[in-house]
Amino acid sequence: MRSIRCKMRAATGENLSVVQFRTLAYLDRNRGGSLSDVAEFIGLTLPSASKLVQSLILKGFLTRETVVSDRRKSALAPTSRGVKILETARKTTHRQLADELSKIPGEQRRTIVSALAALREVYSCDPCTSSSGK
Repeated sequence: MRSIRCKMRAATGENLSVVQFRTLAYLDRNRGGSLSDVAEFIGLTLPSASKLVQSLILKGFLTRETVVSDRRKSALAPTSRGVKILETARKTTHRQLADELSKIPGEQRRTIVSALAALREVYSCDPCTSSSGK
């Protein structure tokens, strides 16, 4: 995973830290997320998350809009520039990984795909909504 994250960050062409990149990607998947959401996801205090978000806003990667129903809250989302950076990083990394994986013999690739499918099944259920109560 570390290798993939490094490739994605390098593919942006921007000097984003791991935390900045993860924040941008999180808000791309969770548009309208709050500062509290970011702080919880990244594992930062609210003041630290605020500085992080502000730096991404100043770089033109994020927007902050006041929530109409509660002026104390802000909704965060990537700008078109932020989305473009993420798309470029994902496409470039996907291409690089495909090139690297193409070097693995076919039977081994099929085994890997099968194992990943099994892992997806195991880890795709939400333990909070599981009917088994675990």
